[in-house]
Amino acid sequence: MKLALKLVAVVVVALILGAGSALFVIRGFGLGGDIAVGPWVTSLTIGSTQADPYTRARVAVAGLLALNRDETIYFTAADDDDGEALRSGCTYKVTGSDLPARWWSVTLYGEDHYLVSNPKNLYSYGGDSVVREEDGSFVISVGPEEADRNWIPTGGQTGDTFSLTLRLYNPEPDAVRDPSAIALPRIAKETCQS
Repeated sequence: MKLALKLVAVVVVALILGAGSALFVIRGFGLGGDIAVGPWVTSLTIGSTQADPYTRARVAVAGLLALNRDETIYFTAADDDDGEALRSGCTYKVTGSDLPARWWSVTLYGEDHYLVSNPKNLYSYGGDSVVREEDGSFVISVGPEEADRNWIPTGGQTGDTFSLTLRLYNPEPDAVRDPSAIALPRIAKETCQS
């Protein structure tokens, strides 16, 4: 009887440690093969046959439904240009120019990797929906207070964090070859609520 109880205890501890360590690895680390361009990070293995089981699990948890890199390049930013976490109580300006792809978009996701609920149902802007400046560049305002144009509401509480995902659909061959050379949008913190 004592041996059976010890065996059950060992199995339970092993299951807890195994599941816990797998969740830690899946949720706590980057996607492997990471390339950083300012605050934006991408992985060369997302959507490829080179993706290991942990990378595939991370993609599944983040809900990317990743396509092959020749079809789409995904960048994610959880920090601003100064390396500080993106927070719902702050306002950010995402500024840039058209990206080397047939179509691109910037989308806001909450800590749970889902769209952040907001009364305006605004979650994303893309190359075909963003209002541009006179020089063709764009400015997207991300924050709790409504902006005149190109506003993505952060919703949630002041302390909540979020991330931005930048998708480049049908990227140009040079972008596929070297994603680190792409001029990506800047993310500058403007103000924060107390």
